[in-house]
Amino acid sequence: MVGPLDEYPLHQVPLPVEWVGSSDRNFYDRWYFNAHDRTGDLFLITGAGYYPNLGTKDAFVLLRRGDRQVSLQLGDPIDGDRMNPHVGPYRVEIAEPLRRLRVVLEETEGIACDLTWEGSFDVVQEQPHVMRSGSRVTLDAQRFAQVGTWSGAVVVDGEEIAVTPDRWVGTRDRSWGIRPVGEPEPAGAPASPPFDGMWWLYVPLRFDDFAVVLILQEDPSGFRTLNDCSRIWRDGRVEQLGWPLVDIRYAAGTRTPTGATIRCTAPDGKPVVLEVESLLPVPLHVGGGYGGDPDWTHGQWFGPGHVARRNYDMTDEAVRGRFMFGCVDHVGRATCDGAEGWGLFEHFAIGRHDPSGFGDWFATAP
Repeated sequence: MVGPLDEYPLHQVPLPVEWVGSSDRNFYDRWYFNAHDRTGDLFLITGAGYYPNLGTKDAFVLLRRGDRQVSLQLGDPIDGDRMNPHVGPYRVEIAEPLRRLRVVLEETEGIACDLTWEGSFDVVQEQPHVMRSGSRVTLDAQRFAQVGTWSGAVVVDGEEIAVTPDRWVGTRDRSWGIRPVGEPEPAGAPASPPFDGMWWLYVPLRFDDFAVVLILQEDPSGFRTLNDCSRIWRDGRVEQLGWPLVDIRYAAGTRTPTGATIRCTAPDGKPVVLEVESLLPVPLHVGGGYGGDPDWTHGQWFGPGHVARRNYDMTDEAVRGRFMFGCVDHVGRATCDGAEGWGLFEHFAIGRHDPSGFGDWFATAP
């Protein structure tokens, strides 16, 4: 169906913008945001996604404070009003593309927020990300990332939390393409070879004078299938930081990282060493709808006007047992050549990963 965006010269295929160029049911288009006040006391993660070939759209809010994590999920039928992205009482306002946005959730199930994002540096276009299961494409996505600051307020069960840009920082990304979404598909023939595990590290960091965006992926043997690491300066210069060498430190008996040493290389050959520590972990698959979440999945249809709030006790062993089987975002504090930075420390090691000493799905750090 032709809509307002079709007035603009932005078409990529001979279709109305509302109709995506791929018939793959797993086509998606998503925002992701996170925010924290550098203390490790709380971590807010939120986002919204459109799934044109499933006819759905959804949004979520995750907030962890201490040993409690609260999740809010919203869902609705998709519509053609893409210049006013919203899911029920949740909306994303694009004040200045690639620089300034506003995320608003009207009070729903005791949760509300009104947050304005200001990008501190230019966005970084990451390398295309492609994965296959046998001959079948399971992920084919483009993404850009940015670090920045937040202002506004968050309300949880009547308590208002002031958000000021002198303390509140975060990262965001926009991604679109193909990835598993919605209800499970028919399995078909077993994958050959079978999926045996995956190691992932995503670390966007904001320093006063520069930003670093790192994204790495390895297979169970340690073979690196994605390597992308850039440093962005205030004047717009972008430096590639080579082939980072990573040493992740895990809490004993878990796969939950406490920190990492990341050794990069500047274009002139000088070392760029990042020391990163986790101040607070938030598993995205505990109420956030990401892979492995038993409560819901992005793109899943629950009916029009869907709203669901869930509360989790992060000391519950049943909840803690989920950590090693999905993606966990951490409030990240970092140092680099004496400078202090803040951002996201996102990591998972699912299944076998020989360099980490994880021999199977259930192995943990000594």
